Amino acid sequence: MPINVLFVEDEEDLRTVVVEALADQGFVVTPASDGVEAIAHLRGDTRYAVVVTDVSMPGGISGFEVAAEVAQTQPHARVMVVSGLQRSQLAPIPAAVRFLPKPYRFKQLITAIHEQLS
Repeated sequence: MPINVLFVEDEEDLRTVVVEALADQGFVVTPASDGVEAIAHLRGDTRYAVVVTDVSMPGGISGFEVAAEVAQTQPHARVMVVSGLQRSQLAPIPAAVRFLPKPYRFKQLITAIHEQLS
């Protein structure tokens, strides 16, 4: 059974590399370049197991707002926020949301996704 992942990242090169690497690991990955695009995907027909979203993005919708949309539209999905800022520099992160600091190694991301799924 495929595991659908929504990967939200405004840095195009990083998004491309990570999406390809996740697909190589067997995930079905939907990329989104900002929060607006992410929310459109979340309101679509695809049901995501995991949503990985950057916190700071252009377009006026943050990763926290994407996480809130996940809670409303796809409450079964697990959410991971990533940021180059330290956790202490961010707004409080809901208990159900995992934080992964940037820069991260791909192995760290895969491990975190699997932990979210278990």
